[in-house]
Amino acid sequence: MTELSDVRDGHARAVRLSAQIAGRTTPADLGRATPCAGWTLGDLLSHMIAQHRGFAVAASGTQTELADWEPRPLSEDPAAEYAAAADDVVAAYAGITNGDRDVWLPELGRRPFTTSDALTFQLVDDVVHAWDLARALDVPLDLDDDLAGAALAVALRVPDGAKRRGPGFPFAPGLPVPDDASTLDRTLLALGRSPAWPH
Repeated sequence: MTELSDVRDGHARAVRLSAQIAGRTTPADLGRATPCAGWTLGDLLSHMIAQHRGFAVAASGTQTELADWEPRPLSEDPAAEYAAAADDVVAAYAGITNGDRDVWLPELGRRPFTTSDALTFQLVDDVVHAWDLARALDVPLDLDDDLAGAALAVALRVPDGAKRRGPGFPFAPGLPVPDDASTLDRTLLALGRSPAWPH
């Protein structure tokens, strides 16, 4: 059984990893393409900031609504805005000791999830989006083995198949996984991303 403290630590490291990459963004980069189909780098940052804000509100046990998760126009300093949102969501979960506490994630349905599950959802989201950011900015992603393994474990639990096709779905259907794929590549492929993007 995974301890809440371990899940919370992995979540915080994933959020900070994404913030480290986002911190390299300049306003001139916002129009760059990303591995997220149809999204520019600005769109991706706006989405991730909204996710951090939504998860931070949800940490209190409040029954959040979709409006709490709506992306907003970016400020003139998107890197600083991202850093602040990342700090807020890490701080929101830092003092929680009950992994079974309700967290409402309206994008995933009208029922609460446990704190532990919510943290794992955002962990894999931030690891994958950190890779998206790194590819869009053409910078390296320094992902440690433990965090890569934690992300893969979550990715393999995401239901696959036709239900993941169409607008509004966060992940595409899984892609074939070569035997020699790295842990990160296995995560990306399981969630429908090509490690070779943009090729």
